[in-house]
Amino acid sequence: MDNCIFCKIAAKQIPAQIIYEDDDMLAFNDINPAAPVHFLIVPKKHLATLADCTTNDAALLGKISLLAPKLAQELGCGYSMDEKGVATGGFKTLFNIGPDGGQEVYHLHMHVIGGPRPWRRSLA
Repeated sequence: MDNCIFCKIAAKQIPAQIIYEDDDMLAFNDINPAAPVHFLIVPKKHLATLADCTTNDAALLGKISLLAPKLAQELGCGYSMDEKGVATGGFKTLFNIGPDGGQEVYHLHMHVIGGPRPWRRSLA
């Protein structure tokens, strides 16, 4: 898409703090973070919203879902159980879909948000 900022980031026409890239997707830090850790995972293939995905996109969506905890762990907000069986850490994943869902950029992207209670900043 000619005017899509995420397509331009994927094509390296606009700079971003890229933290992961492969043939299908990339992850980069959010320019307006809502928490200590806040990055986006974006497919290189242009899909406007999650609602536009089909069964043909299932493998890509699976890759995105599996990449989120890996990168969250690497960036210091992974989920784990301590030696007493108490959960520690964690992060939030979020897709905004459409105007009522708060979507601002119409290119599918998953927000990964972590750190001390990041959802307190209106990301419920």
